[in-house]
Amino acid sequence: MNTPLARSLVVALIAIGLGGPSGATPHTPTDDQTVVATLPGTTAARRQARQLARQVHALGTSPAALPAALQLARAAIDRFRRDGDPREIGVARAALTPWWTQAAPPPAVRLLRASILQTQHDFGPALTDLDALIASPQAPLPLQAQAELIRLALLQAQGRLEDARLGCERLGSARYATLGDSVQLPAAVCAAELASLMGDEGRGARELAALAAKVTPQSDPGTAAWLALVQGELAERRGDPAALGLFERALQLQPEAYTRAALADWLLDRQRHAEVLRLSDIPLEDLPDSLLLRRAIALKRLGDPRAAAAADLLGQRLDATRERGDTTHRREQARYLLELRGQPQAALPLALANWAVQKEPADARLLLDCANAAGQPQAARDVLRHLRVYHQRDVRLTAALAAPAPTPAPVPER
Repeated sequence: MNTPLARSLVVALIAIGLGGPSGATPHTPTDDQTVVATLPGTTAARRQARQLARQVHALGTSPAALPAALQLARAAIDRFRRDGDPREIGVARAALTPWWTQAAPPPAVRLLRASILQTQHDFGPALTDLDALIASPQAPLPLQAQAELIRLALLQAQGRLEDARLGCERLGSARYATLGDSVQLPAAVCAAELASLMGDEGRGARELAALAAKVTPQSDPGTAAWLALVQGELAERRGDPAALGLFERALQLQPEAYTRAALADWLLDRQRHAEVLRLSDIPLEDLPDSLLLRRAIALKRLGDPRAAAAADLLGQRLDATRERGDTTHRREQARYLLELRGQPQAALPLALANWAVQKEPADARLLLDCANAAGQPQAARDVLRHLRVYHQRDVRLTAALAAPAPTPAPVPER
């Protein structure tokens, strides 16, 4: 789940806020050595993570274990947001192991559990946890507000936009007024973004611009980056070239994997492939799947022989993910088959399965592209229904409907 709202929630919870995918399945480590065995970062960071993991395992479910477990889980989620490595979600889940199966764990654990479940597309149990927190008299009001935010992002990703709109209204109500801008600002951004996704792009753009003017990068770079990202995605849907500057601003303020991938997609759509390569110019094995996919596409379109190595590595990662039973990478798997292997017939079922779970603009475009390339445009009829119901307008979807792209030629395998 990759809405800008979802990513803002990592900010809220770390201070948690769906990211982007990476090169490994979100495996749950079983001991403190496994927790940090293959994670990026400095030696000091790994040492600290190992020490915290040992504390958690030693203390079990005692009250003394909770602060260390929460610290370890939040730090892992923060790294996931920054680097896009889903192994960090496994680290976060491992930190919460003593409480994971409890029906009603401590509120802070339940909030993080809901966020992890959301990231793993286990939306039903995540909603159960979130609704319970919002209704619980034992949960502190700030934590309930964070639960509201995660719930909104989840509903938005599922395409339940009217439910999300009502949730925005509740978040902006008198119930949370005492929390000030820490809640009122996300509520206002949520309302503006949803307006733009429900046929009122002009209102959404105006309100987002007004909100962005109130936040300076010096005082709050994270929020400024988030607002620039939301504005950039709206500008991209409208075909406004200002999207480039907004994406670049967001990336400069907060260099996260999702933002880098969003900018790469904007560049790919404009055949600026060399710039995509500069954006992802690190060793292939260090790239998260989201960037490895886009780098491989750029290399292929440039006719660069390095495309084969990038596509093969991505294929190996996706195969491993599928063998482990992880279904959260269907979007990447479908795009890989369509754009790098030239197999639209194989990509279409994955795009359909992905659409059944999440209905963001990127998911709509993917299903349209796969259905058209497979010669089965009727397979995307639910996308058209969704666009009609919510009066959504997106120049990328309009282009896909008007002039379906031909099936890309496959990258030769090495």
